[in-house]
Amino acid sequence: MKKAIPFFLSCLLAVAVLFTSCKKDDANPVADNTDLAQHSDDQSRFSQEIDAVANDANTSIDNFVAFDGIVESTMGTICDATAVLDSANGKRRITITYNGQNCSGTRTRTGVVVLSMPLASKWKDAGAVLTVDVQQLKITRILDGKSITINGITTITNVSGGRLRDLATLGIIKHSISSTGMSITFDNGSQRVWQVAKERVFTYNNGVVITTNGTHTDGNITGISEWGTNRFGNEFVTSITAPMVIRQDCNFRLVSGQVTHQRLLATTVVTFGLDSAGNPVSCPTGNYYFKIVWTGANGIVRTYILPY
Repeated sequence: MKKAIPFFLSCLLAVAVLFTSCKKDDANPVADNTDLAQHSDDQSRFSQEIDAVANDANTSIDNFVAFDGIVESTMGTICDATAVLDSANGKRRITITYNGQNCSGTRTRTGVVVLSMPLASKWKDAGAVLTVDVQQLKITRILDGKSITINGITTITNVSGGRLRDLATLGIIKHSISSTGMSITFDNGSQRVWQVAKERVFTYNNGVVITTNGTHTDGNITGISEWGTNRFGNEFVTSITAPMVIRQDCNFRLVSGQVTHQRLLATTVVTFGLDSAGNPVSCPTGNYYFKIVWTGANGIVRTYILPY
């Protein structure tokens, strides 16, 4: 397998989608509602940071094979963190301490994440469960200085079994991520609790391909990946309505996907992997574009196409 496979996990931290660049259109009352743009940004950042922590967990485990039952004396590194292995109370633990800027220079992280698994378990086995305890993880976006702080526990399940270092041979690996309550503190001081349920499928096609879908159902809404109450006190559900796909052979960029935010003032649909005219495109040399479509209760529709 190519050496780039273990490294791709840290590369994914550079993937960021900024929704706050939407310009206000005074002729459209839906577009005037900046709460929708802010919520889209909040959800995007939270989702990508949960995935980033999962990537760091995979990097740590793949570079420290003690989690597969073999003791090793060295550990792979994460660009903006240090990691330490220890065992206590019948569990094997890795403590990741974040302390600076990521490799791409897009944001800084401080805080601690503790990964733990029973000593008798091996991560490569199907059904192995990793507990991820996120403690005061503060992420600050360098572009505008805005931050979110995340606390709480998620679990990552190795549904299929196998190690990502062996992906080219195995062909497919499935992980699920779930949490019944992640606390988020926004930069305006408001604090909310969100829930997470999604599946990440790793395949190999000219490099790593990661396909993410939501797994929660609420009423007639399926494919929900996050839900809760946003910073404005409004309940929401976010569903992945077309799989979110990241490809290594496109420099680990988000090449396609769609999310839908519902139960807010307007239904908001965001589609990725487009050209400047809003058409699907293969890996471009320049920017990808995403399209935001807001549909209000009065039927007014507004569309924005912006680069990412």
